[in-house]
Amino acid sequence: MTRSETFLASVRSGAVLLADGATGTMLQANGLETGRIPETWVFERPDQIRALHQAYVDAGSDIILTCSFGGTRYRLEGDGLADRVVAVNRRAAELAREVAGDSVFVGGDMGPTGQILEPLGALVYEEAVEAYAQQAQGLTEGGADLLVIETMSDMAEAKAAIEGARRASDLPIFCTFSFDTHGRTMMGVQPVQVAREIGPLVEGVGANCGRDPAEFSEFMHAMRQAAPDLILWAKPNAGLPHIDGDQTVYDATPEHMEQIALQLRQDGAQILGGCCGTTPAHMAAMARALRNGQ
Repeated sequence: MTRSETFLASVRSGAVLLADGATGTMLQANGLETGRIPETWVFERPDQIRALHQAYVDAGSDIILTCSFGGTRYRLEGDGLADRVVAVNRRAAELAREVAGDSVFVGGDMGPTGQILEPLGALVYEEAVEAYAQQAQGLTEGGADLLVIETMSDMAEAKAAIEGARRASDLPIFCTFSFDTHGRTMMGVQPVQVAREIGPLVEGVGANCGRDPAEFSEFMHAMRQAAPDLILWAKPNAGLPHIDGDQTVYDATPEHMEQIALQLRQDGAQILGGCCGTTPAHMAAMARALRNGQ
């Protein structure tokens, strides 16, 4: 079997897998300048990217995500990389693959374009599809085992990302949305809608980012009730950030995330990870919880 087939067979058999934690906030803590996108480092400081991946593998992650969240041309153009979309994403996947070897899965990370689609904004649907197809091409060529479309808020953009990914790749696709305390994305999408409308288009759905990790239980329950057979992915922040002196601090400790992991597992999430503010220490705690709680 290919690695992608092995991955799907594993989760479809009921296995629980641990993804990794934050990329952006970790790289910022290691010197990424404010205003620069993390993707610049796949060329400029590849050793830092490898080291971050290795830290998550050492912490117990079964899946590591590529440093390509902002890998569409719309986000890359701010750092002069809009004409190197495929190369940026290919390199991001290659770096993760080098660390992962054959024992850890690589998820090709695909985030929002930062644009608003018509009719509310100027981005044409087909242009969004093409942008995501470019990104998916690079991630696939670089050795990703699956594609992870995350932090979505608009149903149309999520569908454009999925369509683009399907055009360029035959890898499994997961799609997660970011919900607020009212259980909606900033574009008004609810977890039930994601399960019913996006679920049939992909191999799994879920939630990432957000405000309070404890709120993810509600999201998982809603999705599970709407589509009982879906594979669910939960990737909460380490709480909301606040400023302490000259540092940005996230309040959720590794011990707290350990309890969150146990709860989300009970809620039906099969793939768990961390978003903004989470570190290898958080992932190691979640790995202990899942290992001891199963």
